[in-house]
Amino acid sequence: MAEKNEISAIGLSVKEGVAGSLQGINEIEAKIVNLVKNTVSDTLRSTGSITEETIKGAINATEEVGTGLTLSIKYVAKGIMLGVNEVGGDIILASGHIARSSVIEAAGVGTDIALIARRAAEGIIEATREVGGNVEDAAKVTVGGAIEAAGAVSKTAAKAVEELLVGVASAVMPRP
Repeated sequence: MAEKNEISAIGLSVKEGVAGSLQGINEIEAKIVNLVKNTVSDTLRSTGSITEETIKGAINATEEVGTGLTLSIKYVAKGIMLGVNEVGGDIILASGHIARSSVIEAAGVGTDIALIARRAAEGIIEATREVGGNVEDAAKVTVGGAIEAAGAVSKTAAKAVEELLVGVASAVMPRP
């Protein structure tokens, strides 16, 4: 019987540790979104446009704090979309730009282009839903932008991105 209680105590300890870690991850994700959103909206207010360097800087900053591109790109993309929306910018146009930039940056650092494209698309679509934008149009432009950028890398990369994003796009497209 004592062994059962000991396992329960160990199980409880693991549960609390995991819950605490997940809460910390959620806080980091929210901070990434807010930091990027504020940076993008401030940049747009002062310059009127977002440059490649703005997107690159956001991605590099998340790399420096150790969250990694694969994990952070969703929140970087979401933050950019929210920042563009905050200043009244065209979020549909931004979605394609973010998708292209994410794929180009992924190719530049040698990470999985298709996975980065998918995670960026998830952030773009999440933000578009959050602000009440046209999710279907954002998905179409996102997929097109990601495939276009991947095609500049290689036909194989374009095919991988296309195959992975079909699921993302079909999840938001209306069924006939």
